[in-house]
Order: sequence, then C-alpha cells, then structure tokens
Amino acid sequence: MKKKSEGFTLLEIIIVVIIIGILATLGFIQYSKLIEKSRAAEAKRALGEISRAQVAYSEEYGAYATDFANLSVVAPSSCTSTHYFSYSGDDTAATATRCSTGGKPPDPSESYTITLNYSSGEFGGSPGYY
Repeated sequence: MKKKSEGFTLLEIIIVVIIIGILATLGFIQYSKLIEKSRAAEAKRALGEISRAQVAYSEEYGAYATDFANLSVVAPSSCTSTHYFSYSGDDTAATATRCSTGGKPPDPSESYTITLNYSSGEFGGSPGYY
C-alpha cells in the first residue's frame, strides 16, 4: 500500500502564488488611487487659501488680484521638487495643474487640473479629482 504525501503539490502552490499576485496587484492599484486623491486634496487646500486671500484682497482694494504676486500665499507657478501642482489664475478663478515633469510626477495618463471659481466657490476640473 502506498503512503499519501503530507505536502502540497506543485500545482497547488502555483495557484496560491497566482491568487496572491492578483490580490497584491489590486491592492497596489487602489493604494495608488488613494495617494493621488490625497494629493488632489492638497491642491484643494491651496486653492482654498488662494480664494480666501483673494477675498481679503478684494475687500481691501475693491477687486480681485490679477496674479498671485500680490497675495501672501505659497503657490508656485511652475513645477518644483517640493510641490505636486503648479498654480495659475486670474481675477475670476485659480487652477492647480498636476505636475508631469519635475517635482513628483504621476503616471502620464493621470495628469489633471482642479479649478476653483472665486465668486461661486465651486470646484471644477478633471473628473474624479474635484
């Protein structure tokens, strides 16, 4: 009579490794999306600061500033190694554009913008990030 083996077969081990690989891939994709959403929240915070500074400027001078040089906010106009977004705007809205070069670039297919209208306080931009 033949004694039954107490270990796993090669096929069973391969199946387990494949399942673990699939689960790890799904987890990494969700983690990457979560990180990018948190970076978008950083842009919304900065846009909110710009909006508050614009309101204060408007109350003092009677109109919104046409650029950020007259506002006391940190909003780089070009991509730097310390920021995920570059900021631009005029006297109606501010826009945060995700840096794709320099700084901390996302996947090239993930470039997006977030816009904040001063008068309405509404966010706009690329779907999924505002």
